[in-house]
Amino acid sequence: IKFQDNTTIHNARLTKNFFQENNITLLDHLACSPDINPIENIWGWMAREVYKNGHQFQTVDALREAIFPTWSNIPTSLLETLASSMPKRIFEVINNNGGDTHY
Repeated sequence: IKFQDNTTIHNARLTKNFFQENNITLLDHLACSPDINPIENIWGWMAREVYKNGHQFQTVDALREAIFPTWSNIPTSLLETLASSMPKRIFEVINNNGGDTHY
């Protein structure tokens, strides 16, 4: 991968070196793994809320006006459920050697 600036490459190398120097074993899985990223569940919930009943938007501004209040009204129970699922998500990723989980 070629980047226009070397900052990203440099930061990636520093991060990799940090893990190696501190004997931290990394699992072989995608950096943006939805299996351990509960924000993916929030995006899904938001999309269902914003577009429920087949609602369509004619302008970006109209969509934005629907998204912001939806974001502000994410149920606390959803956030608590997702936060409490993290140990299970991580355990499942470890058990599957970084492979897919049911999340």
